[in-house]
Amino acid sequence: MTATLSGRSPASAPTPASPASQPGRAARRRAATTPTAMLALLATLVVLSLAWGAFGGWVASVHSSAASDMLAVDEPLSLDARQLYESVADADVTITAALLASPRPPLAPLQRYQHDIATAAADLARIRAGAGGGNQSLNAALAALAGGLPAYAGYVADARAQYSLGYPLTGGSFLQVASEEAHLVLLPAAKTVFTQQNAALTAASGQATGLPTVIAALVLALVTGFTLYWTQRWLARRTNRVLNVGLALASVLLVGSAVWLAAGFLAARSDLDRGIGQGLRPAETLAQASIGVQQIRGDAVLNVISRSGNASFSDDFLATSKLIGPGTGTLLTTAATAQAPGGQAAARIKAAEQEATAWYAANAGVYRLGVAANYAAERNMVIGTGAGSSAAGYTALESDITQAIAADQATFRSAASAGASALSPLEPVVIVASLLMALGCAWGLSRRLTEYPLPGRLGKG
Repeated sequence: MTATLSGRSPASAPTPASPASQPGRAARRRAATTPTAMLALLATLVVLSLAWGAFGGWVASVHSSAASDMLAVDEPLSLDARQLYESVADADVTITAALLASPRPPLAPLQRYQHDIATAAADLARIRAGAGGGNQSLNAALAALAGGLPAYAGYVADARAQYSLGYPLTGGSFLQVASEEAHLVLLPAAKTVFTQQNAALTAASGQATGLPTVIAALVLALVTGFTLYWTQRWLARRTNRVLNVGLALASVLLVGSAVWLAAGFLAARSDLDRGIGQGLRPAETLAQASIGVQQIRGDAVLNVISRSGNASFSDDFLATSKLIGPGTGTLLTTAATAQAPGGQAAARIKAAEQEATAWYAANAGVYRLGVAANYAAERNMVIGTGAGSSAAGYTALESDITQAIAADQATFRSAASAGASALSPLEPVVIVASLLMALGCAWGLSRRLTEYPLPGRLGKG
């Protein structure tokens, strides 16, 4: 009766699926999805491997290039900038003192003056060739030096001709004009160049030792490592194989290259930090002290020529001497505290601190003689070479500072060379490892893929 009312026979009613057939369907469904998942994982791992090589290699390249540029470009340009200032300052003091001593100065100071001018011109040419064109302040200073050096040399030549004819080297003379050109144009421009080159050197040192990009690279390595680990666990569950040689090899390469990058960078950073802290920074501080010493010496010589009775030179001397030191927070003391104990630089700075105090006393006496209008005694005190004179104290002090700077520069170059050497092999190691990782991932997963029929053939037969 039921069959007649429904219009269907009992044989046409749907038959419930057999419990025994459900595991078979699940197995076929899994067999259909596993190759697709493997292909997705293969693409992901290859991309991550290549990304690790590209980004990790770029990070290594940036740090290695910054360390090499700091050693081969920025530090030499900073040295050229300091020598440029020293050459201009020494040229002015040398020729002025020589002409104040005699209308026909001996050959030695004239040769020294000419050597200073030639050295300044050569340093200027190297800085202009190596400096970038985007810094307007630096470009303006370099232009002022390029035009000012020939003008200064011309004023000196006029002063020598004027003095040989019997004209006095007092206020309004060509010698005063030349010295003012040095103090008002050349030396401020040279100091700007020195400051700008030091800033570039500091930026390069920060780039060589910076942590953010290295940390980002290691984070990428962790992400890649986690993906490799998860993939191997997934394969072990799906294929009942504990070890996948290709993925295991890729994991070993990742760990090795990441550890190499981290260890190499940390070793390089340690060397670079030591070179910067115990060499570069104290050398820069001493260079600033040297500039201050030359400024005091040049002002004293110019004051002898001008005979103006102006107190500005004396005030500048007091302010600059307090900046140079010795004393807490001064340039000499700051440089001394950064030195490695027992080093050559530390000994030279200690001697410079003692000489500076005696030299300041001599300069104070120079200005007292100027106030008293005792110009002959002031002149002898400034250009004389006897014990206790301003010239003798300047020579001893500047010699010790120069030797300390040279020792600090040697410390920096030694440590920076070691740091640059530690960074140089990192880029090829990371890149080669990443390429082998990509090949290992492709090989390891493709072997598993060959165990499954192609997706278009699933379910046939």
